[in-house]
Amino acid sequence: MSQFILLPERRLLIIAGKDAAHFLHNLLTANIETLKPGQMRPAALLTPQGKIIAELLVANAGEEGDAEGLFLLDVALGFADLLLEKLGQYKLRAEVSLGQAPAGTAVAALLDMPDFSSDEVYVFADPRHAGLGLRLVGPEAVLAAIGQGFQTAPPEAYHLRRTRLGVPEMGKDYAALDAFPHDVLLDQLAGVDFRKGCYIGQEVVSRMEHRGTARTRALPLRFANGFGVIGGCAVMAGDRAIGAIGECYGDRAIARVRLDRLEEAMASGQGLTAGGVPVAFEKPGFVRFAIPGIP
Repeated sequence: MSQFILLPERRLLIIAGKDAAHFLHNLLTANIETLKPGQMRPAALLTPQGKIIAELLVANAGEEGDAEGLFLLDVALGFADLLLEKLGQYKLRAEVSLGQAPAGTAVAALLDMPDFSSDEVYVFADPRHAGLGLRLVGPEAVLAAIGQGFQTAPPEAYHLRRTRLGVPEMGKDYAALDAFPHDVLLDQLAGVDFRKGCYIGQEVVSRMEHRGTARTRALPLRFANGFGVIGGCAVMAGDRAIGAIGECYGDRAIARVRLDRLEEAMASGQGLTAGGVPVAFEKPGFVRFAIPGIP
C-alpha cells in the first residue's frame, strides 16, 4: 500500500540564474550539467580534503530550453544554513541567486506509487533507489491535501525503509566533516561523477576510487533483539570495535564499518554486536563491491 510521509527535517534551497548549472557543477560531486529538467540526483559538497560538508539531493526544476536555470537543493534541516553559507562563499561573479525556499515549502516522500503526477507540486523520482519512491516538493498545505488521498505515516517509516535498503543519510547515519563519499556509498548511488571536471575535493575522491583504498563502508544491519539499541553504539567483534551505527529504526540501522576488520571477524567466526545485541550485516542490492562473508 502506498504511503505518504511528510519530512519536516528537510529544507529546500533555491539556486537560480544563467550560471546555476555551471556553478553547482563546479562545486558538487555529481554531474549537474547533464541533469535534465524533472530529474533529481544525489551529490555532496566537500572540503578540499574530501570530507563531506553537506549531502543533498539536487533537482532540476527548470523548463526544457530555458536559459535561466532553476535548481532545488533538498538538504537536512541542520545543514541548510551551512550549505547556503558555503555556496555564497564561492558565488563570486557567477550570475546566480542563492536562497531558502519560501516559508511553508515542504518535502514529502510518496512510497510505492510510481505513476503519481501533479500540477500543484514538483514530483521527482528519488534517484538513489526505486524503493524510496517519489520526492514531492511544494507548499505544505498543498502537500497535506495530497496526503489525504493516501495512507499517511510518520518520518520514522521512511527512515525504516531507507535503512533496510542501505541508503545512508547525513545527520542520521554519519556527521558532517566525518566521512568521505566512498564511506557512505555516494560512489555506488551515482552521487559522484568520476569523469567530470574538477570540483572541491576531487583529487582525494578520485585517488580513493582509482587506487581502491576505501576501507570504511556504510552497511545495513539487523538487530537480533527485534528493536535495536541507542544510535551511535560501536559495532564490536569480540572486544574490538570495527565500526559504529547511526540512528536505529525498528530492528534496523546503518553502520559505518571497516571492511578489513569485518573480514577478520568473519574469518575467525567472531560474533558481531552493537550495544551488546547480536547484529547481522546485509549487502544492499545496489553495491558493486564485495563484502566479506556476505553474499
